[in-house]
Amino acid sequence: MRLDQKIIENWVKPNAHILDLGCGDGRLLEHLKNTKHITGYGLEISEAGILGCVNRGINVIEQNLDDGLKNFADQSFDTVIMSQVLQTMHYPDKVLAEMMRVGREAIVTFPNFGHWRARWHLAISGKMPVSDLLPFEWFNTPNIHFCTFKDFEVLCKQLNYTIIDRQVAAEKAPGKWLHPLRPNLFGETAIYRIRGY
Repeated sequence: MRLDQKIIENWVKPNAHILDLGCGDGRLLEHLKNTKHITGYGLEISEAGILGCVNRGINVIEQNLDDGLKNFADQSFDTVIMSQVLQTMHYPDKVLAEMMRVGREAIVTFPNFGHWRARWHLAISGKMPVSDLLPFEWFNTPNIHFCTFKDFEVLCKQLNYTIIDRQVAAEKAPGKWLHPLRPNLFGETAIYRIRGY
């Protein structure tokens, strides 16, 4: 399990009703179902992800998140999760608004494009970085909105969302030790818990 998913697990309340946007093969939902006894759905667009969910016994709906969440009523979920997907959305602000509409709170994780390795690679090579954190070339990346922690916090403020909690994950040195001092520079992954007002 990824470090951001362990933090998500800590934030999800037992017996919560969950909506997981871009749920992939359903591993996170399966884990939360087994450990927190949650109920809910995953939304996924890839056939491989949907098949993985079905094989795990996860309720999954094929849906493009950029089209909104019109099929769900206001405040119908305790928590809406979107893990490592925000940066792939055409309209991240609209997806966040829909998350706030259908959920009492949201958990969002994304890679930090302000991470020092990405900055260093761009400064030295003059090319977009390719790494474990960002494993795609510029021409085939699903990431279309490059976001830093500061960018996300500014967006939340503009949309009047309250940041309840923020965790920063870094699994490699020196970020593993330095991310508490300079999160936007040394944090690899952002994990936010937010609420509308």
